[in-house]
Amino acid sequence: MDYKGLKTEQINERSLHIDEMSTIDMVRLINDEDKKVAFAVEKACEDIAKAVDLTAERLKNGGRLFYVGAGTSGRLGILDASECPPTYGTPYELVQGVIAGGNDAAFRAAEGAEDSEEAMIEQLKERGFCGKDVCVGISASGSAPCMHGALKYARSLGAAAISVQCNENSTAIPLSDVAIVAVVGPEVISGSTRMKAGTATKLILNALSTGVMVKLGRVKGNQMIYMKPTNKKLADRAVRIVMLQTGKSYEESEAALKAAGGSIDAALKALR
Repeated sequence: MDYKGLKTEQINERSLHIDEMSTIDMVRLINDEDKKVAFAVEKACEDIAKAVDLTAERLKNGGRLFYVGAGTSGRLGILDASECPPTYGTPYELVQGVIAGGNDAAFRAAEGAEDSEEAMIEQLKERGFCGKDVCVGISASGSAPCMHGALKYARSLGAAAISVQCNENSTAIPLSDVAIVAVVGPEVISGSTRMKAGTATKLILNALSTGVMVKLGRVKGNQMIYMKPTNKKLADRAVRIVMLQTGKSYEESEAALKAAGGSIDAALKALR
């Protein structure tokens, strides 16, 4: 693998002397580079939309969504997966994050685990990954063997294979049914893909999971009607959602939620 040819491994000429900059100039440079991220993701919108439609169709037919990656990529997948149940009321099994090196790698770096295709495939097997499911392989460079292994395993079962990367010449693209590419360019700190590449990945996963949940009917208007009101702020938000959807008073909406055991959807149906 010619790693030096990857955009994510190249040198950023603008930050060559970052260690000599004043603090404010350093922060402004980082911010200027970050501004490029949303524009890079914008160019991938059509492929993100394809991934949304493909994933939603699979989930409607009993499939699940698995995010797979190493390091920052794996952690971002876990983050997105873990926020689906409280936000959209989904079962914890519906969207899962799988990180190279196992769950402990979410908190302690296990960079060597990235190089094992077999270990990642074994994790997918342990979770019962099957042909109905969707595998979203995430790798800033697009070269992580663990991600390649997952994509190849997914396709061997007839599952959907989607890749997310920040290099247009990613070796994961030929392994993908849909390839999402956001070319953010060299990092401010060379090779530190937790920066622009990580931000691009977060934006892509936000759009992907949000789009899928909208397609699955977990959103009404722009309201999360299957949200779990598990604290005071969320309980108040739930009441306001019911008010907005029904035109009822705060008191009536709160009472309906209480009678429905906190279920926004059930409260809406009762009031209608």
